[in-house]
Amino acid sequence: MRDRPTTPRCGTYCLIALCLVATLPGGPLKSENRLGLLDARPEKTRSVETVAGFMVPYSQRIPGTEVSFRMVPIPGGKIKIGSPATESGRKPDEGPQFEVTVAPFWMAQCEVSWAEYKEYMKLYGIFKEFDSRQLRTVTPVNRADAVTAPTELYDPSFTFAYGEDLRQPAVTMTHFAARQYTKWMSAVTSYQYRLPCNAEWEYACRAGAATPYHFGAAEDHLGEYAWYFDNADDHPQHVGLKKPNRWGLHDMHGNVWEWVIDEFLTDGYRRFGGKSLTVADSIVWPARAYPLVVRGGSWEEDPPACRSASRLGSHDVDWKQEDPNLPLSPWWFTSDPSRGVGFRVVRSLADLPRPTMVRYWDARVQDVKDDVQNRLDEGRGALGLVDPALPAAIRSLTPPGGK
Repeated sequence: MRDRPTTPRCGTYCLIALCLVATLPGGPLKSENRLGLLDARPEKTRSVETVAGFMVPYSQRIPGTEVSFRMVPIPGGKIKIGSPATESGRKPDEGPQFEVTVAPFWMAQCEVSWAEYKEYMKLYGIFKEFDSRQLRTVTPVNRADAVTAPTELYDPSFTFAYGEDLRQPAVTMTHFAARQYTKWMSAVTSYQYRLPCNAEWEYACRAGAATPYHFGAAEDHLGEYAWYFDNADDHPQHVGLKKPNRWGLHDMHGNVWEWVIDEFLTDGYRRFGGKSLTVADSIVWPARAYPLVVRGGSWEEDPPACRSASRLGSHDVDWKQEDPNLPLSPWWFTSDPSRGVGFRVVRSLADLPRPTMVRYWDARVQDVKDDVQNRLDEGRGALGLVDPALPAAIRSLTPPGGK
């Protein structure tokens, strides 16, 4: 029988959420960060009760554009990460299981689309123009507030092999590029956006279910919720067309694999097996350029790869084997399976400490840092300051009526 869960109100999830918010590392919620929060429970909109108020879905417009994306609330709670040994299709890296306590957060309803990602891609030319005019200059003092923009595609035929429809999920970006995207989004909106960690992603995907898929155990129903090998017609599909899970998230199974912040450990969860952890303690912060974790399967995968517990480790050398550049691009992949790799963003209920966010946003692995700096030194990269004033600065580059 398929799960038919209901939205939590004052049950287990809400009680846990109330306890979690009081001890969030960011401290009390700042009044200016109440986007997506209401003081009273809404009558018609799905909500999550916390001590800070009622979390509700909200739309975030990218400043300076007409592009927006939808964020939905995820209640706090506990989850067993990984799959039981008896689950069909289980891989060794999905165990042993361990428990994680998750604080409330918002997650993007859909994967980042080309409509969103192309706004980030535009920054390459914009930052180059700022540099040529000696505007918004990056210095050692303000460099912490700068982001790198992805270079223009050397050969768009790979990345856009299945089209570049603005409603399709953006693909082939590296883990570093996805992280810098979230730093840009955070700085330009003044809200903390980031990649989810492994535990948050699986928790949000399952939406309270312990079955292989968030809708139950029978893969016969997968086509109602996911684009995968049997129904995707050999290419990624527009985001948000399939049924969402109980918490309003679309495409958690299939369409594209999704980056999380964690490093992929070849021995699975052995270091965590049987333990009960917080989200912070469960994160495997990357100590090397690869392998890193992508979750959820893609349009070219069979059902077992689309299960809630399924994971894949990236391999920068193999995924960039067609890249003619030296060093290889820090921003783009050029080989499969990266045409089936994208991401979505999350936002914590209470702001995380700045040092923690820096770990989510910036390259911490020396090899990646060196590759980025090499590109910048050779003029093949673009670095620019990002803050709420950026959209106005961009508009000032082209006077009204100009080209």
